[in-house]
Amino acid sequence: MVKRNKNIEKLKAGYLFPEIGRRKREFLAKNPGIKLISLGIGNTTEPLTPHVVDALVKYSKSLGTKEGYTGYDDDQKAQDFLLELKTRISKNWYNGLVGADEIVCSDGAKPDCGRLQVLFGNDVTIAVQDPAYPVYVDGSVIIGATGEYNEKKQGFDKLIYMPCTPENNFLPDLSKLPRTDLIYFCSPNNPTGAVATKEQLKELVDFALKNKSIIIFDAAYSAFINDKKLPKSIFEIKGARECSIEINSLSKPAGFTGVRFGWTVVPKELKFDDGSPVLSDWKRIMGTLFNGSSNIVQQGALAAFDKIGIKEMQGMIDYYMENARLIKQGLDAAGIKSYWTGNSPYIWAHFPGKDSWDVFSKILEEGHVVTTPGAGFGPAGQGFVRFSAFGHREDIVEAVERVKKLKF
Repeated sequence: MVKRNKNIEKLKAGYLFPEIGRRKREFLAKNPGIKLISLGIGNTTEPLTPHVVDALVKYSKSLGTKEGYTGYDDDQKAQDFLLELKTRISKNWYNGLVGADEIVCSDGAKPDCGRLQVLFGNDVTIAVQDPAYPVYVDGSVIIGATGEYNEKKQGFDKLIYMPCTPENNFLPDLSKLPRTDLIYFCSPNNPTGAVATKEQLKELVDFALKNKSIIIFDAAYSAFINDKKLPKSIFEIKGARECSIEINSLSKPAGFTGVRFGWTVVPKELKFDDGSPVLSDWKRIMGTLFNGSSNIVQQGALAAFDKIGIKEMQGMIDYYMENARLIKQGLDAAGIKSYWTGNSPYIWAHFPGKDSWDVFSKILEEGHVVTTPGAGFGPAGQGFVRFSAFGHREDIVEAVERVKKLKF
């Protein structure tokens, strides 16, 4: 028989979110009829906006006509649509900070993380924020770039963890970081919600330039930043074009979690050590492993990025941010220490001295509310639980009241 991929054997017992799903199912099987409210997985709940739906429907119908049909993106009409989409992203999302020809469209930020790991291969050193979105670590494990799992370290031998705790305002201390090839950085951070200032990102960029590292900047939650002083893109920082790649997505701001649309920005100035452009290799990887985002989805994204679409998107963002405010207010009333910047859809609640999975179980079994245990995001997440603001307003209000009644 064929041997199993030894790197997959290194993955911890269960990917965080499927493990949460498994525990939910087990609870419901034992307690049929109980209404669970999910504030766990960051899955959007509100309907797509009318402008986006109109575009999706109109284009879907056009595919049933000879004149409107498009196929692969080497079709001229498909190329024209894609160029217009990239141009709108460049102009309406980045205010011209990046060129349309530096944007590569995809089916989301998570798949792009996986393909970037294929791009760089396993002969690289990697640093990740701790806690961090699991795909940064698990994808690196699968590609074989992390070494063996170290129980004492609660991490992988070849992976550098950058602790992000209340003591450092959930942002890494670069003075303690050794040189690595890749640095994964997410702002607003998932799960902590911390947002880096321009000064902090400048320090990160300078660090990467000095060490000839590449920053993989996950900006999937940048649309939730309300403070105009805070940067939404790494490319607002001088020098970032020589050392950074940015990933983004419409999943959370526009409700495209199931529709699937994202993009990656690779500046022309970014080079490998032999002088070859990273963008060329990235386009080759994407062309080899991916056939492009759906033509239908691209039309929905085109609508999302025009004036009407952006206005509707902001309404959806405001809705979820009010949910976040209500959760934070409820946790404060319950005497639970939590962190929320007002620039993220996540609230990071602290339960000192308690195991994250135990807190998760208590809230599930006694409050019938699903959260996300912080330990699933990395060693520094132990003792924390993430609350997600993605939910219907009436469910958010009810969930908050349930949690307020619990004794920790």
